[in-house]
This record gives sequence, C-alpha cells and structure tokens, in this order.
Amino acid sequence: MYAGILSVDLLLHTRTLKEKRSVVRPLVSHLRREYAVAAAESGHLDLTGRTQLGVAVVAPDMAHCRDVLDRCERWLAAEPHVQFVGAERRYVSDEEME
Repeated sequence: MYAGILSVDLLLHTRTLKEKRSVVRPLVSHLRREYAVAAAESGHLDLTGRTQLGVAVVAPDMAHCRDVLDRCERWLAAEPHVQFVGAERRYVSDEEME
C-alpha cells in the first residue's frame, strides 16, 4: 500500500478572503469528486491572493498514486481561475510506516 501527497501553490486573482473562498472551495470539491482524493486548503490561509492545496491518495501501488496525482496537478495547472506556481510530492509505503 502507498500514500501519495501533493502540495500545490497557487496564485489567485482575489482581493478578499470571501472571494478567495469562492475560488478555493470549488477547486477542492472538484478534486475530491473527480479524482477520489482527500483535498483541502493547507497553507497561506490568511493571504488573499495565494493558497496552498494539499491532495492525498492511497492506492495499492505507486504507479496508481503517481497517475492520480499527475492528473490532479495537470488539472490545477490548466484551471483558468488560478495561476500555478509549483508543486511538491511525497510518497510513503506501508513498509516505511512500520
């Protein structure tokens, strides 16, 4: 079993935290619904024009984790409401957790 974690930094064209929520909430919902991942806003919570999203997936093999996170990253990079800044990934196997 493997867990994959993706952290994505995004710039937003928002001026208030309320506007930011109206952009971030649909992104997180789409990731959860479309890719069956756990997703949440995980950083830059107090900044109006920037956010960090965390995405996690658990799968029986590394290839599946990588594929799901690739699709999530590509979708976020192509999303017109945000500007993609960068992403980091980590993978953990159940053997490493013992």
